[in-house]
Amino acid sequence: MEPRAPCPAAIPSTERKFHVLVGVTGSVAALKLPLLVSKLLDIPGMWKRRSDPVLHIDLRRWADLLLVAPLDANTLGKVASGICDNLLTCVIRAWDLSKPLLFCPAMNTAMWEHPLTAQQVGQLKAFGYMEIPCVSKKLVCGDQGLGAMAEVETIVDKVKEVLFQRGGI
Repeated sequence: MEPRAPCPAAIPSTERKFHVLVGVTGSVAALKLPLLVSKLLDIPGMWKRRSDPVLHIDLRRWADLLLVAPLDANTLGKVASGICDNLLTCVIRAWDLSKPLLFCPAMNTAMWEHPLTAQQVGQLKAFGYMEIPCVSKKLVCGDQGLGAMAEVETIVDKVKEVLFQRGGI
């Protein structure tokens, strides 16, 4: 039998490393991912080691928090419906509901305003997931309105807040 690692809750917060799994979908807002990950790595206690890809169950066990940023309309619909046809949606479907899952919607204004979107966001909230709301701005397509992913600093601040509430940083 292999020795077991100590229970994470038993490790003093000054020594504990936090694992944040960032899920990325096909929204154009994914362009902000390098900046978002860079800023997340600045959070004290954040795990910084990279490893080979692992299965969705290993990822759900590894992560203390799941951040899906951006969450595009396609993946929003899949998650709300229980579809898990890729690694990210499988991780979400297998997610431990005692751990926080934060999502940042990002899509065209017309898609955001469709009645299905409000239903699907409501379904994710009913699962206990936390929305970091989209913002209004001029989108890459030229449209002006709601649908842009929240600003990176807003996302990072919310991750810090949730980790702090859970006895972390």
